[in-house]
Amino acid sequence: MINLGKVAIVYGGESAEREISLKSGKAIFTALSEQNVDVDLIDTKETSPLLLKQMGYQRVFIALHGRGGEDGVIQGVLESLGLPYTGSGVLGSALAMDKIRTKQVWQSCQLPTAKYVSVKKGQKIDFSQIMSQLGDVVFVKPAREGSSIGMSRVTDVKMLEEAVSNAFEFDESVLIEQWINGPEYTVSILNGQALPVIKMKTQRSFYDYEAKYLSNSTEYACPCGLSDVDEIYIQKLALDAFEAVGADTWGRIDIMRDADGQFYLLEANTVPGMTEKSLVPMAAKANGLSFSELTMAILQAAK
Repeated sequence: MINLGKVAIVYGGESAEREISLKSGKAIFTALSEQNVDVDLIDTKETSPLLLKQMGYQRVFIALHGRGGEDGVIQGVLESLGLPYTGSGVLGSALAMDKIRTKQVWQSCQLPTAKYVSVKKGQKIDFSQIMSQLGDVVFVKPAREGSSIGMSRVTDVKMLEEAVSNAFEFDESVLIEQWINGPEYTVSILNGQALPVIKMKTQRSFYDYEAKYLSNSTEYACPCGLSDVDEIYIQKLALDAFEAVGADTWGRIDIMRDADGQFYLLEANTVPGMTEKSLVPMAAKANGLSFSELTMAILQAAK
C-alpha cells in the first residue's frame, strides 16, 4: 500500500450533472473510509479547490461530472497546485468532453464513428439539408454536456429545429449525428485494461438521462451477449479511442452497433458515474473487483 496521505474527494460543483456528482462523491467517500483512508468530501460549489493544498490535502479524487470537473479545468488547477489527482490530465479531459472534437480525432485516426454535422449558435442552419445528409432519424447533442443532458432523437425537420434550439441552451456548439439503430454497449477502462463489456437496453427511445438514473426498467447485461471475437474487438476499439483523445487511467467508451453488425464509437467519458449501481463499478465487479477495490485502484493511480 502506497502512502496516500490526506485525500480530498472533490464533488458537487455547479454543472448540470451536480446531483449525480453528489451521489458519486458520497459513494467513493464511504468506500475509501472503509479502507481506512484519511478522506474528506469537498463540494467545489462551497469551497474553492484553490484552497486544497493550504488545507493540507496531498491527493485528490475527482468525482466532479460535467463542466468544471471533466473538462480539464479542475485538472489544471490541481496541476498548478502540484497535487496528484485521479483520472485523465488536462488535454485528455478537455478533448474527451468536447464531442465534436473527439469525433474529429477519431476520424483522423480512422476509428469508426457515425456521420455528423456540427453547428454553432448564431449561424444560418439548413435543417432540411442536414436531414437529407444524415438520414430520416438524427441525434442532437450539446457538444460539452454529459449524462444525455440536452440530447434529443428527432425524426423530421421541425423537430430538428426545436432540438437544436434546446441544445443551444446548454452549449453554443451542437453535434447533429446520424442515428445508429441498434444495441448500445459500454467499455470501462481501468489502468490500461478494458473491463468486461456491458450491454444497455431501455424501453425509452434512447438511453437518456431518465433511462440512466431514474428508470427501473433499464436492463444491463454483463456478459453482454457478444461473441468472444466481437467483445475482444470492441475492447480493443475502446482502448484505441481512449488513447486517441489523450485520456488515461480510468473511464468509459460508449459504442453502438448497427443492423449490419458495424460498431460505431459514440463518446468518451473521463469521470464516469461512481455509485454502486454505475457502469464502471458494474464492469469491475464482473472482473472480480469490489467497489472499494475499484476506488482504491483509481486513487492509487493518481498522478
